[in-house]
Amino acid sequence: MSTKSTKGIWKVISASSMGTMIEWYDFYIFGSLAVVISTKFFPSDNPTAAFLSTLATFAAGFVVRPFGALFFGRLGDLIGRKYTFMVTLLLMGGATFLIGCIPSYETIGFMAPLLVLILRLLQGLALGGEYGGAATYVAEHAPVGQRGYWTSWIQTTATVGLFISLMVILATRNILTPEQFDAWGWRVPFWVSIIMVFVSYLIRKNMDESPVFAKAKAEGKTSTNPLKESFGNRYNLKFVLLALFGATMGQGVVWYTGQFYAMNFMKTVMSIDSSQVDTLLGIALILGTPFFIFFGWLSDKVGRKYIMMGGMLLAILLYRPIYKSMYETTSVANKTEMVEKTTLIAELKENKKQTMDSIYTTNKEYVDGTTFQEIKTVHLENGMAMVVDGKAKVDTKTTIKINTADEWALIFLVFVQVIFVTMVYGPIAAFLVEMFPVKIRYTSMSLPYHVGNGIFGGLLPAISTYFVINAKEAGNPEFYLEGLWYPIVIAAVSFVVGMVYIKNKDKNAHI
Repeated sequence: MSTKSTKGIWKVISASSMGTMIEWYDFYIFGSLAVVISTKFFPSDNPTAAFLSTLATFAAGFVVRPFGALFFGRLGDLIGRKYTFMVTLLLMGGATFLIGCIPSYETIGFMAPLLVLILRLLQGLALGGEYGGAATYVAEHAPVGQRGYWTSWIQTTATVGLFISLMVILATRNILTPEQFDAWGWRVPFWVSIIMVFVSYLIRKNMDESPVFAKAKAEGKTSTNPLKESFGNRYNLKFVLLALFGATMGQGVVWYTGQFYAMNFMKTVMSIDSSQVDTLLGIALILGTPFFIFFGWLSDKVGRKYIMMGGMLLAILLYRPIYKSMYETTSVANKTEMVEKTTLIAELKENKKQTMDSIYTTNKEYVDGTTFQEIKTVHLENGMAMVVDGKAKVDTKTTIKINTADEWALIFLVFVQVIFVTMVYGPIAAFLVEMFPVKIRYTSMSLPYHVGNGIFGGLLPAISTYFVINAKEAGNPEFYLEGLWYPIVIAAVSFVVGMVYIKNKDKNAHI
């Protein structure tokens, strides 16, 4: 490959990657702040229900991604790659900024979660058109035989976007006091995104159209009805379904387990301090991200199939041992307690009905340096505990700050999961692009990708968390592992279909 062509494709990579990274950043700050958002936009009388509602709203953005793939994929195949994903960038950025401006539930009631849901749907639609455009654009600039390597740079953007979102949130937490962050500081990452989107827009505005698409358009070989040709043609539909059930479905659940579920698991199930979780997850992502490039490059040498299937198989076999180790690493039941102190710190909300909240804090220190804090709010009425559905109304919030050794143990366990992610995700863009012809490529590859990632992957945090909560309420001693059945089963189905029906090297892959 000549120096000139190298420079040219690096310009394409830079422009496409930066825009896609920012869109992923916009999408992920919502997930990263799910615990905080649940207290702002949903009723506070049931924290568990509020958190599940937040995860469901987060998932809603993924559910509509296939519709965005159809709408913007069609536009991309009709008018071009460049202008389509310029629109998706602006739509995504505007929706993200506005989420940071919505008043809380206490201020506007049910309009708050409704407005959040609408903006999340707009985010999902925009992202549905973004990835296919960026991956197609880069692949159509890449030399034959090197598509895996060059498109793998696009694959890093999702993880980099998540990493930057964590760092912005962490910086905001450190600059502001906890009270300031809780009151308004959590909105800052949403507001910051509009600056990043504007910069990306200026970069993308100067990009040229894909040479492959421009040539097809000049020769009159573009599609007049991309949706019909993609899904109405039985031959092409077969490849769409194979891409979904044999690759992207499994890739989607492995991706979200290794990053989002791991984050939610540590924050909600293990009760680790949010700032610590963001830090150790960020370190694991930094260590793991280069492997996207490595496995993309390797897929050019040995084929896409066995790398992707290998990542799925490792995830299927190792998820339960990994999460069991994560849980046991920081379990205070396995630690030697040094000090315990329980204090009544406040009595609040006295009113005409003689109701008040008694708030107790319990602090524990352990020999290895771990600290434990439990804040228990007992709701009282006329001096007696309030009873709801036959149970005393008590809210408990637990926060654990882990020691350095436990931090590095968790970094390693998350890093291993990120490796699984890089194996299934690194080669996927090249794999999808090569399955479909130029004139319907944007449409055809976008749908299976976003169904696999948006529906099967995007629903994972809500479904898995629901399984964990049910298992805990049922008294299952290993309740924390029950949420893993969803990604394990989905990945297993995808592994079997992929091993049986996907060819490792398709000699007829479209240029």
